[in-house]
Amino acid sequence: MGEKAVPLLRRRRVKRSCPSCGSELGVEEKRGKGNPISIQLFPPELVEHIISFLPVRDLVALGQTCRYFHEVCDGEGVWRRICRRLSPRLQDQGSGVRPWKRAAILNYTKCLYFQAFGGRRRCLSKSVAPLLAHGYRRFLPTKDHVFILDYVGTLFFLKNALVSTLGQMQWKRACRYVVLCRGAKDFASDPRCDTVYRKYLYVLATREQQEVVGTTSSRACDCVEVYLQSSGQRVFKMTFHHSMTFKQIVLVGQETQRALLLLTEEGKIYSLVVNETQLDQPRSYTVQLALRKVSHYLPHLRVACMTSNQSSTLYVTDQGGVYFEVHTPGVYRDLFGTLQAFDPLDQQMPLALSLPAKILFCALGYNHLGLVDEFGRIFMQGNNRYGQLGTGDKMDRGEPTQVRYLQRPVTLWCGLNHSLVLSQSSEFSKELLGCGCGAGGRLPGWPKGSASFVKLQVKVPLCACALCATRECLYILSSHDIEQHAPYRDLPASRVVGTPEPSLGARAPQDPGGMAQACEEYLSQIHSCQTLQDRMEKMKEIVGWMPLMAAQKDFFWEALDMLQRAEGGGGGVGPPAPET
Repeated sequence: MGEKAVPLLRRRRVKRSCPSCGSELGVEEKRGKGNPISIQLFPPELVEHIISFLPVRDLVALGQTCRYFHEVCDGEGVWRRICRRLSPRLQDQGSGVRPWKRAAILNYTKCLYFQAFGGRRRCLSKSVAPLLAHGYRRFLPTKDHVFILDYVGTLFFLKNALVSTLGQMQWKRACRYVVLCRGAKDFASDPRCDTVYRKYLYVLATREQQEVVGTTSSRACDCVEVYLQSSGQRVFKMTFHHSMTFKQIVLVGQETQRALLLLTEEGKIYSLVVNETQLDQPRSYTVQLALRKVSHYLPHLRVACMTSNQSSTLYVTDQGGVYFEVHTPGVYRDLFGTLQAFDPLDQQMPLALSLPAKILFCALGYNHLGLVDEFGRIFMQGNNRYGQLGTGDKMDRGEPTQVRYLQRPVTLWCGLNHSLVLSQSSEFSKELLGCGCGAGGRLPGWPKGSASFVKLQVKVPLCACALCATRECLYILSSHDIEQHAPYRDLPASRVVGTPEPSLGARAPQDPGGMAQACEEYLSQIHSCQTLQDRMEKMKEIVGWMPLMAAQKDFFWEALDMLQRAEGGGGGVGPPAPET
């Protein structure tokens, strides 16, 4: 019926009329030509059936033409047909207020991209998308493979995803993917940035366990299963009591004293210690599950999420507070600039960070960290030897320091000595910004690195939501969830830096965002450069730092390149000092 109806609409002149907005496009009717009819004369089921054959991009564009098509294109019947066409093997359409629309968009936008740091190719490549995956929620690259978790708890194992051809990393077209396990909630591996150390994969999952041996009655229990990343073989499993339910798992510590931190649904942190060197041996032993000190000494806190590296752990509470565990003196000195409060005999005692607002999410590198508050402001802290804090200099910060004029990020990632920010511009396009060390191509387009966040030469997908970088590659995960709305709030005018306090005679702030103060700082940085070449490079960094649209930044960068080529890269006499 759909194949016959589409040519019928093409042959006849159709007068599109929207009763809600009163717009009519029947021009030929006024001239007395043709025999136009209204599209509303068609049965709604027929219109939905015809529209369901459109691509998702065209369907969304059609829904923005008028109110009538918006209601038709937004119907669950249309999205149900599209979802079954995109993922015919999908049995469960998911959950939420709009389950079919959410499922269709999740499966339409799901993709995993990567860009190799070495070689001549500077474009993103797509991975093989498992047909059974219901969107992409999380991913983790290991030494040889990639693991992907979807929205229904299925963990996929992309085997031999990357190959090296003439020193250039690329996706293997014959890549195979298998289902590693189902019912997974979260997974983790060695928290170091180097994938060579990720030998085991720890999976937090839910399994049905028999209440009494020999009976058919069972109940759901959470467990942690350990798999070899090289083969996907399960080598260890630990099961917890059915009364304890967890939602997140992270690892911290060395291989011989690997601590597993488990976050319960009630916001409590439990930990247990495992010796990874003995996991592949055919033996069984008992591990003790204990309450972490952050939940033991601060029982009123409800932890919302946590992140970790090899020697420290960061907790974010549901009220936006941040607590820190640092286990080594070197990392403690880098993060806080002193060893005054460090106690080597009590490394689990949490330290509270002083913050001006509620923190939404965070990122943790080896010796620096990044925080994003409810107003979209980015705060960095820790070692800044390579400029990985993005503050424009290379001075360490012992407390959270705001990176001004870089706001409302999509996600934030901190590596060994560089940081990445995924931001969204005013045209709804996304771009990747980076700072810190640029050796090995880890900051594409900036091989010498940058002490400020600059735009990287990476074509970011429109629905990018997460990123990760290893020594060889940059990974970007694409998957759009319509139920995840922007969590940021507008900053009150009295709290904006550079904005005067409101008064009776004031109508609008004279300098919103403190742009005048920022320009003075930019001029002083340019003046401190000794040669023309250095000033050009500093100006490029400042352009990438300023809150401009993507087209404006590209224009300024191209103009600076033209001027630099015209001057031949020679130095010159320094400009006069900026006037106060």
